[in-house]
Amino acid sequence: MKLNPDFISACEKNGIAPTQFILILNIAEQTVSLFEQNKFVKKISCSTSRFGIGQTEGSNCTPLGLHRIAEKIGAGERAGTVFKSRKVVGHTSQPEFADAKITTRILWLEGLEDGFNRGGNVDSHARYIYIHGTADQNSIGKPSSHGCIHLADEDLIPLFDLLPSGTLVWISEK
Repeated sequence: MKLNPDFISACEKNGIAPTQFILILNIAEQTVSLFEQNKFVKKISCSTSRFGIGQTEGSNCTPLGLHRIAEKIGAGERAGTVFKSRKVVGHTSQPEFADAKITTRILWLEGLEDGFNRGGNVDSHARYIYIHGTADQNSIGKPSSHGCIHLADEDLIPLFDLLPSGTLVWISEK
């Protein structure tokens, strides 16, 4: 498997050098592919928005394009830790958090394409677009989020530990 040519073009257009690790998200397949030094490492299942693809604030859609991991939240927390406003508020083992939407770890994305996923009402960071865990691990592999990318805890935790802030993320329709 090779890097998506649209990813390479977007990096060149925006003057951004590829990072050591790269995540390529394929919405049609509901997968995330990990690359290291531009070589394919592995593919994992994910879930994107049940509302489809879109850039606009308030749409609950998953945005496309070139992003980077701006912030990492939740290092060292146990799987199932529940976050609200990026703060720990409980655990999925507690009945009131059994269906929590944001759990385990948060990789907060920042769009890198002005006017497309950065700035104004299309800003991925201001929209709080994350790669994160979910209490509903059975939903992984089919669209089910409100714009974010969900990963299973078993995939999210090692990925979180591996990837530094600044890692590039390409979100594509296919």
